[in-house]
Amino acid sequence: MPQAVVVHRFYEAFAQKDAAAMAACYHPGATFEDPAFGPLDREAACAMWAMLLGRSADLTVTHQILGEAGSRVLARWEARYTFTRTRRPVLNRIEATFTLEDGLIRTHRDDFSFWAWARQAFGPVGLLLGWTPWFQAKVRGEALRALATYRAKTSAR
Repeated sequence: MPQAVVVHRFYEAFAQKDAAAMAACYHPGATFEDPAFGPLDREAACAMWAMLLGRSADLTVTHQILGEAGSRVLARWEARYTFTRTRRPVLNRIEATFTLEDGLIRTHRDDFSFWAWARQAFGPVGLLLGWTPWFQAKVRGEALRALATYRAKTSAR
């Protein structure tokens, strides 16, 4: 699994809460996408991971490489943490697809059930509204605003 080595290194850094080591796994032209943040370029994705790592005192991450074919690697990972806004416990199960270029992650897409995540993160509100495009857009907007605020604060340092 030579292509999967960098993906494994990425998740090991994630488990160690090492945002710089995670960023080092991304290609300069990397892109990321998931249901919560939508599409991000490399800089925004790296800032997102750093922000999320900085927010969560109890985050645990486990991963499993499912396979690889050519430049594509499939993985499954789980994140357990307390959702900061509501203080509710979350276990998010994610399927990840990576493509690699020059030994680095060029594209990274995480897929998970937004509704299952919202039920845990927001409780009854997430159960009732988590499946709706309106709620998903609202959460994405809040996530992107938080990321923009984080980036503005860290670039001012």
